[in-house]
Amino acid sequence: MKCARCLLQLQCLRLVGQSARSAAQYGALLQSVSSSQPNTLRSAPHQALRGFHGSPGHAKGRPVPAEFIDEDDKKRDKSLVAHDDLFERVAKEVKTKATFNKVVDVFIKRDVRRRGHVEFIYAALKKMPEFGMERDLVVYNRLLDVFPKEVFVPRNYIQRMFNHYPRQQECGVQLLEQMENYGIMPNMETKVLLVQIFGEKGHPMRKYQRIMYWFPKFKHVNPFPVPQQLPEDPVDLARFSLTRIANDRDAKVTVHQLPCTDVTESGDQITQPHIVGIQSPSQVELLAKHNPNRPVFVEGPFPLWLRKKCVYYFVLRADPTPPDEKVEEPFDPERCLDYPLQLELDLDRDFGDEESFDVEDVDEGPVFAMCMTSRGEQAVLNQWISGLQENNPILGRVPTLFRLDAGPRELQGAADTESAHHHGPEPETQKEERQPQEEPEVKVEEEPRTSQRMKL
Repeated sequence: MKCARCLLQLQCLRLVGQSARSAAQYGALLQSVSSSQPNTLRSAPHQALRGFHGSPGHAKGRPVPAEFIDEDDKKRDKSLVAHDDLFERVAKEVKTKATFNKVVDVFIKRDVRRRGHVEFIYAALKKMPEFGMERDLVVYNRLLDVFPKEVFVPRNYIQRMFNHYPRQQECGVQLLEQMENYGIMPNMETKVLLVQIFGEKGHPMRKYQRIMYWFPKFKHVNPFPVPQQLPEDPVDLARFSLTRIANDRDAKVTVHQLPCTDVTESGDQITQPHIVGIQSPSQVELLAKHNPNRPVFVEGPFPLWLRKKCVYYFVLRADPTPPDEKVEEPFDPERCLDYPLQLELDLDRDFGDEESFDVEDVDEGPVFAMCMTSRGEQAVLNQWISGLQENNPILGRVPTLFRLDAGPRELQGAADTESAHHHGPEPETQKEERQPQEEPEVKVEEEPRTSQRMKL
């Protein structure tokens, strides 16, 4: 027993000595490292220290600095500007369909993967009116062909439910909406392209189905359609506009004066405006029955918009006839057999029915004639009145007064109105020139007026 106890004591002493020796060696190592660390730091001052690594949850919760968001927006703006510059560089001199297709070919051949195709299509849609291609169906199909095929087609119902590739689908819908705004109906090629790009259940395909459902229903709903291409000749445009306003098939259009240029003895060129008038046989009868002691008025100009073009017209009218001078004429039953002008119905009434009706009947006075001219001056309108005296001799005995507004100097069209907002205030010389033209209006206002101006 004593021998075994002695052996255990010797083993413990051996272990304690080894631990003391290792501790001494570790202390010497620490001293050497601490003594050599300042030298290493001095020798490598630019050495970067290793940072701490955070958890993924901590990284997701960190706020994104605002400068990074601004940089992304700047990159997107630069991409749009780059595509706009591409259109400007290719089409420097002439902007036609050939140059537009050339820009599309340049973008397609630049990269096989079609990087930036969404921004390019947006820029192309913006530039189409400048090239005159906003109503060309072939160009719209060409832009749809820029999309990569069979990449944005959803593979399962989950992708379809969560709006697979939303930016590309929104771009396709925007292209179809521009076609809808310009009244362009898609064809079978458009459908095939949409199925190849977005599939049969995508949002652009549904937009295509809605267009194909509603467009045929509303294509011919307007009984008085306006043609896409308006006449370039001002006389033909005035003839078309007046027949549209008159709403009478028996009305006769008369060209009192054609536009021409005369050269005086001094060498100055004088441009004569066109004067086109319209008058129906019923208006001739009303003017023949007019009281010569009561004046007639020339009023205008009134605007008439035909798509993006604005024209102006003038009317020859009179004040309403006083009640004591009105003469009720019996209706001719054979005047119109399809639509009777007077109905006499003896209907049974209940005790709760009211026999009196509150109807606001405003008599604005008769309109005897209308005209259009490129220069709304009193001297030009006097020529129109002189031309009307051939079929209406009563105008030689009836006083004629002019109620003219500022005229079409302020509104010449859609383009002129936009440019007018960018100009500064008018010079004082122009204001002084317009003041004498407003004097006849002040004189005419002294005449008693029982009704306001009438606009058709």
